[in-house]
Amino acid sequence: MVKLNKIYTRTGDDGTTGLVTGGRVSKACPRVEAYGAVDEANATIGLAIVEACRPTANAPTDRAIADLLRSIQHDLFDLGADLATPITPDPEHPPLRIVEGQTKRLEEAIDRYNENLEPLQSFVLPGGSPIAGALHLARTVVRRAERHAVLLREGGGAEAAHDEAIRYLNRLSDLLFVLCRVANDNGSTDVLWKPGKNR
Repeated sequence: MVKLNKIYTRTGDDGTTGLVTGGRVSKACPRVEAYGAVDEANATIGLAIVEACRPTANAPTDRAIADLLRSIQHDLFDLGADLATPITPDPEHPPLRIVEGQTKRLEEAIDRYNENLEPLQSFVLPGGSPIAGALHLARTVVRRAERHAVLLREGGGAEAAHDEAIRYLNRLSDLLFVLCRVANDNGSTDVLWKPGKNR
């Protein structure tokens, strides 16, 4: 269990932050950008949970979505720890990493929720119900986190990002898209893009 006794330490006043391994890096470095974007994604998922817990006609489905999202929030803290830890072998202190089983659970949820959705005829505009709007916002932030993680991996060496972390983010954005449609009455109230509508 993590124990936090003091909220401010002044150690970051010089523009650096500590990594899990104890080293310090610039707060603008690619690794911090990656796990910072994951933190933002987690916060937007928290907003989606708040929306899902409001009383609605779709309450049982919304509550199930909220429960799934709460579980994902724990994964995202694991993911933040993963991205905050450079890939250097340390058998005495194995790092916390996202594992294949966590990604697989997302795939299972995608399959379960997607089976009742009608095939899409166009791209979906972000919006619809309040929970769908919150989920669309979370989806776009997860995509940004994925882009930052890919940039980190492209840095190579000890700066690389763990491959499963990137797979997890990719599946999570897919799941959030599916949940947006579920929250929009299984897609029946999706707002579809009409190409060239305002020409």
